[in-house]
Amino acid sequence: MNRFMPGNSIGLLRNGAEYFPALIAAIDAAKDEVWLETYIFADDVAGRAVAQALVRAAQRGVIVRVLVDGWGAKLYLTPALERFITEGGVQLMKYRPEVAPWQFRSHRMRRLHRKLCHVDGEIAFIGGINIIDDMNTPGHKPPRVDFAVSVRGPLLAPIAQTMQRVWAIVEFTQLKSSDVPLFPETLHAPRAGTQTAKFLIRDNLRYRSDIERAYLAAIRTARTEILVATAYFFPGADFRRALIAAAERGVRVTLLLQARVEYRLLHYASRALYGQLLAAGISIQEYHQSFLHAKVAVIDDKWATVGSSNIDPYSFLMAREANVFVRDPTFADRLRLELLTMIETGARPVPPQRWAERSRLTKAASWIAYGIVRIAMGMLRYGGDEWWRGRDAARK
Repeated sequence: MNRFMPGNSIGLLRNGAEYFPALIAAIDAAKDEVWLETYIFADDVAGRAVAQALVRAAQRGVIVRVLVDGWGAKLYLTPALERFITEGGVQLMKYRPEVAPWQFRSHRMRRLHRKLCHVDGEIAFIGGINIIDDMNTPGHKPPRVDFAVSVRGPLLAPIAQTMQRVWAIVEFTQLKSSDVPLFPETLHAPRAGTQTAKFLIRDNLRYRSDIERAYLAAIRTARTEILVATAYFFPGADFRRALIAAAERGVRVTLLLQARVEYRLLHYASRALYGQLLAAGISIQEYHQSFLHAKVAVIDDKWATVGSSNIDPYSFLMAREANVFVRDPTFADRLRLELLTMIETGARPVPPQRWAERSRLTKAASWIAYGIVRIAMGMLRYGGDEWWRGRDAARK
């Protein structure tokens, strides 16, 4: 799984406005099977449209399997929509459905955060877009910003394999009979284009650090530019050191981060790291126009990634995630232009001097939040000293 494959056709999809029509068209064209994984499946305009496509497929004899996260389902999947999906012939399961917020146990944080779909072994979708409408952001009119990709070609093989394996594992742990093998045969997908890419997952067994290592390898070899856009930015010491080292050797490093407050504790905790990064010459742009839900990066106009993994302890240490990494100048250039347009039209830079001169109360709030998150992660037994080391250097 951890290797680049040539011969793919990979298309960039921005927001639900491009993603959902492509996804629904693929489902409507399905002949044999549809596999879908998502953290959130909301009962809104987008969710109902996708649900209707899934049911249409099931009713014409296509095998349709949908796996949703137990926590995401508890928050967004209504009983009415769940009933419509299952009564329509779709096989629906929930990943770790045992959700009890009042019980503080580490395994309850191991969620299915991936957003994947593959249809007939011919086309797949990977990204950060949940099955939820772009406008489903209470109190904010501009649509949420996120990305996904469509994939055709040999890269379909590991995508299909990991989806089948996780489905079989969930059935096994929930004591359900299954016709899906725990060790599925490898799909052989023909070449469909000229792009080279690899598909990586993050889990709690064999692939605990693959996504983070791929990021670090690209950052450490970067020569001209690193452009990262992520909703939640709370990197460990290795990641921070790699970014700082890149800036020190003359690489232009830009972080496009979320300005709007969604989870207050994480928002202030992540800002505790700004001082160290700004002092190293890293540019931080905060996106104000709408909610930033993207998890993408471009390095040196030839390397790019799109997926579900944020750069924070949740994504790198706990959740199941999935990213595609593309080595192709044309794809990287398109994603880079999208991010630069977002910076130009909807972001504001964080001035290093003004940041250093912020009030003591603001500084204290950030470090208190940082401490709370660190203690919480320690109680959950995630992240050793290596993840956090460098905290004192960041306190600027």
